[in-house]
Amino acid sequence: MMPNARGALLMMGSMAAFTINDTCVKATHGALPLLQLLTLRGLISSLLLYLLARRLGALHLRMSRSDAGLLAVRCLVEVAAAYFFLTALMNMPLANVTAVLQVLPLTVTLGAALFFGERVGWRRMLAIGLGFGGMLLIVRPGPEGFSQHALYALGAVGCVTVRDLVTRRMSAEVSSMVVTLASALAVCVAAGLASVWVDWVPLTARTASLIGTSSFFVMLGYLLSVMVMRVGEVSFTAPFRYTGLVWALGLGWAVFGHWPEPLTLIGASIVAAAGLFTFYRGRAAS
Repeated sequence: MMPNARGALLMMGSMAAFTINDTCVKATHGALPLLQLLTLRGLISSLLLYLLARRLGALHLRMSRSDAGLLAVRCLVEVAAAYFFLTALMNMPLANVTAVLQVLPLTVTLGAALFFGERVGWRRMLAIGLGFGGMLLIVRPGPEGFSQHALYALGAVGCVTVRDLVTRRMSAEVSSMVVTLASALAVCVAAGLASVWVDWVPLTARTASLIGTSSFFVMLGYLLSVMVMRVGEVSFTAPFRYTGLVWALGLGWAVFGHWPEPLTLIGASIVAAAGLFTFYRGRAAS
């Protein structure tokens, strides 16, 4: 199989795994406090990631002081992103939250231009503006259509944007598995410490199975997302990230009976089209 085709399959698999993880979390229906859920999922996924990293021989902990500082910042924003995203997920339809997150490639491109001086032509800037317009159709910041929980989804977008920009500044010597494991541990530790002031509830067999399944798929999503960066061209594989929206639409309808309103679908289509165009222009310019 050609490297680009393999990379595309890995990207689609990663998006499927992350969406199944989100579905399992949402399916708990608030049966336990969010911080308890984050702690339990973090414990299991961190253990799985640690075992995987050891198996792959990827636990290379030596790094420069600059990389260590960037990793610490990345972990902090990862914690905030997890809290914002899961809060939005528990209170909004799965497809709506996923649709908001599709603006991420646009925000990262804009952030790279603003803070790192990366060249972004007027066509891509126009596409980014249109993508933000599509996002407004999804969240609808008016007195009737706006949901306060959309603020959490937008907060997650901001945090993940910072996370990805910080990651781009790290040197290639830092192992991807170390970064992933550190982030998972940071979320687990932060949630565990915060949950001291939360009354934990006993787990039912159903909730425990959902958390276990979620932990496996979030670990699988991390693994596939690391693998995809090592196969094929990024400009070719990156657009397949939008298959996550297809998974979210299907699982949201099949599991929860949710189907987005027409305006949400139009907004998501605009965001996806804008993102695909920015990838195309970036590839043409390279």
